[in-house]
Amino acid sequence: MQSETDDDFAREIREAADNAESAPPPERANRFYDRIRGAVRRYVDKKGSALGKTADFLLLVPDVFILLWRLTTDARVTGKDKVLLGSAVAYYIFPFDLLPEALVGPMGFLDDLVFGVFVLNRMLGTTDASILREHWSGSDDVLAMIQRVLSAADSLVGSNMAANIKKILG
Repeated sequence: MQSETDDDFAREIREAADNAESAPPPERANRFYDRIRGAVRRYVDKKGSALGKTADFLLLVPDVFILLWRLTTDARVTGKDKVLLGSAVAYYIFPFDLLPEALVGPMGFLDDLVFGVFVLNRMLGTTDASILREHWSGSDDVLAMIQRVLSAADSLVGSNMAANIKKILG
């Protein structure tokens, strides 16, 4: 059963996604980023130490989202990578995914995070890391963040789901 905090979070995310679908693209991404960042921050603040290390990963969710979106608009990124990036952005925005936020609360963003990071890692084969660093809003180095999420993927979403995400991305 979801707690009141989880219900509030699910409502905020549904509102953010609804607003994201009606705004022009740059504004849409920034609004979604701001809403998801605020919702995640409030959730982490309310849950406190009960989240443990998971809180650190949840706080990466909005920064990875905006990085994905910014990279889709960068002319230095290949068309093939932009398709992957676009799929990761859509995965964040659309309410239907492997762990839907509306059903499982903010923990539902962990699969979005893992999917997005797998996409970022894959595109490093064709895109210079300096481009990712240029667009990164997070506090740690983006490559260190990618490695940290990849290392924790199995524990964040389960080994079966992590394997499925890897398989999807080929």
